[in-house]
Amino acid sequence: MSTDASSLTTQDLEFLRRPLHGFLSVAGGPLPPQPRPVWFEATAEGTIQLFTDPDSLKVRRLRRDPRASIVVAAPVGERERWLSIAGRTTVEPDGAHDLCARLAARYWDLDDPARADDLAGILAADQVRLVIHPETVSRYMY
Repeated sequence: MSTDASSLTTQDLEFLRRPLHGFLSVAGGPLPPQPRPVWFEATAEGTIQLFTDPDSLKVRRLRRDPRASIVVAAPVGERERWLSIAGRTTVEPDGAHDLCARLAARYWDLDDPARADDLAGILAADQVRLVIHPETVSRYMY
C-alpha cells in the first residue's frame, strides 16, 4: 500500500475513468461508517465528483462537516487494486445534470428504453454536484 499526501496519479485517473462503483462515506454519520455505492467521475483537475439529491442525508451531513472519502476497487477476476480518496467536499449547485448524463452513458445502455426513462426521471429532479478535493490518497496494487 502507498499513500500520496494529496494527488491522484495518471495511473489512478486511468483506473477511475472505468465504470466502477465507488463506496462513499461522509463524516458525521453512524459509527461504524456505512458507505454507500455511488457513480463518480474523476476530473482532469484531480477531484472526484458525483451527483445527489440536494435534500439527501449525505448533503445535510456534508454541510455540517465537509469530510468524505470514497473507495474504489477493481472487480473480481482482476488483480487486486483499490484507491481510497479522502478530503474536503464541496456541494456545488451547478453541473449535476450534465454529470448525471455523462455517468448514465458510462454505466447504462441508454439505448434500452427503461434506462433512458430512468435517466429522464433523474434529470427531471433537482440534483447537486458533490466534489471531493483529495487531501489523502491511499492505493494498493498487487
